[in-house]
Amino acid sequence: MIVDSHAHYVPASLLDALFAERRLFPSIEVLGERAALRMAFAKQPPTRPIAPKLSDLAQRKEWLQRQRIDRQVVGGWLDIFGYELPPAEGADWCRFVNQHMRLGAAGQENFATLACVPLQSGRLAAEILEQALGQGFHGVMIGTQPKGIGGALDSPDLDPFWEAASARQATIFLHPMFACGDDRLNDYDLVNGVGRLTDTTTAVARLLFSGHLTRYSGVKLVISHGGAALPYALGRLRRNYENHPKDYADPMESFRRLYFDTVLFDSRALRFLCEVAGADKVMLGSDYPFPIGDPDPLRIVEAAPLGAPEKKMILGDTAAKIFRIDCGCGV
Repeated sequence: MIVDSHAHYVPASLLDALFAERRLFPSIEVLGERAALRMAFAKQPPTRPIAPKLSDLAQRKEWLQRQRIDRQVVGGWLDIFGYELPPAEGADWCRFVNQHMRLGAAGQENFATLACVPLQSGRLAAEILEQALGQGFHGVMIGTQPKGIGGALDSPDLDPFWEAASARQATIFLHPMFACGDDRLNDYDLVNGVGRLTDTTTAVARLLFSGHLTRYSGVKLVISHGGAALPYALGRLRRNYENHPKDYADPMESFRRLYFDTVLFDSRALRFLCEVAGADKVMLGSDYPFPIGDPDPLRIVEAAPLGAPEKKMILGDTAAKIFRIDCGCGV
């Protein structure tokens, strides 16, 4: 059983509904034609066009078969999570997205879907989380910046969400946002090359120093893109804690609870991640269908100097366990 733990999906039914009735949500503007829809949330700049491959199930199935992947964990697309919306409308939008994620995944045995939640309100995010888990979602995918651009995941306002996730022992996949708030990243496609890594590193470092993952210990938090810079920066984070032991939580206590995908493109980096975090905390990932994703995700695992038991955990066993995928493999 091989499981891809990191992929994105926008159901065609969701796009059809938006295109047919462009004013379903008062604070969402739908722009462009059906083949290249863009969206603007709460008068913010429009999103990038929604790539057709995000909705193309036939092409996805062919790719999964070619890659020998049996199950794919699919979340939405971060650009349309709508964190900029007023809280009540944001909750309605997440219910709408989740409804279409369920419709799109119906009958797709190789999908394990992740819900979205309105991080602009911790109370409403907890409510939508409970609903989604009750509907059979395998967890949730959230962004690093709960206000769209800005905000922190350790904000006290989000405590109800973390409390609910911990109580339900939910798996949360953390993914960076596209906008990173640094104009130096506007050239050379550095938003993808660097910006997403710095965004994730900053967001998770705050969770480590705030002690969130020990306070809400039931949460299983998966960090995309191999944990960004965190595995490499652990020594520096420890040193920062040693300089402020009474003010910050020990980052190592929380780091040991994290899970990671393999979207690293370098088998040496994957080996280092396994040495630092443990191979049982690492899971195959592709970031399908984006160009910055890994088009041949098994290759990095097969090339890494790891033993057969370690590779087995990475390729599927751990993902099947924490995402609660019934794969008939005894995990």
